[in-house]
Amino acid sequence: MAPSADASFRVPVAGRSGDILAVFTRAVAEKGYAGANFSDIAAELGISKGTIVHHYGTKDRLFAAMLQRYMERRLTEANTLLDAFDSSAEQLSALLYAFMLYQVIDRDSTIAFQRETATLATNPALAEGRRLRAQYLQLFRDVFRRGIENGAFLPIDVDVTSLLVFGSSQWAWTWFRPEGGLSALGVGADLVRVLLGSILADRSDLATLADPEGTVALTTQRLLTTP
Repeated sequence: MAPSADASFRVPVAGRSGDILAVFTRAVAEKGYAGANFSDIAAELGISKGTIVHHYGTKDRLFAAMLQRYMERRLTEANTLLDAFDSSAEQLSALLYAFMLYQVIDRDSTIAFQRETATLATNPALAEGRRLRAQYLQLFRDVFRRGIENGAFLPIDVDVTSLLVFGSSQWAWTWFRPEGGLSALGVGADLVRVLLGSILADRSDLATLADPEGTVALTTQRLLTTP
């Protein structure tokens, strides 16, 4: 039975449960939620569909586990990045670099999450995923608000600006290709340049913040790729 709208649960991530979750995530990334099915997952892993049901119950519950696990990782990493940098400008830049680095370092999960944003918003079984995403959005908005309060950022509509950033980064899965000519840090630098260039009260540090080989970019990459 699918979990209720307000249910949360511990996501199994090791052993057979982890294998099932990984294959399902790749299937959603490649074919979308509707195209992913237990038969294909079972065939790839050499197990029965009953084994998947034993671990996760329903497809909705497996999907909920994937989204919950994804957002838990992102929240942990976001807090690590905020702790690593002192200024609001550096913190915001680090989060923007992270948006693009996820297209490389956690690509299947990121594509699966981004292509099913509408499903996340409407499926009653995914309440915990929505709660975690809202928590991440609040964290992002708090960086804006602190920057405005300490004078680093010009006064802006925080809610609208944050949604514009999330909306644009949400579609990166449709055009960004790691094997192409663009690097994740290079695109992240462009994102920093566009956004920070429009809200910084003092733009003297913009070139440093938007340097893909600079301290913020490389520190963000290191923190996201170090076990």
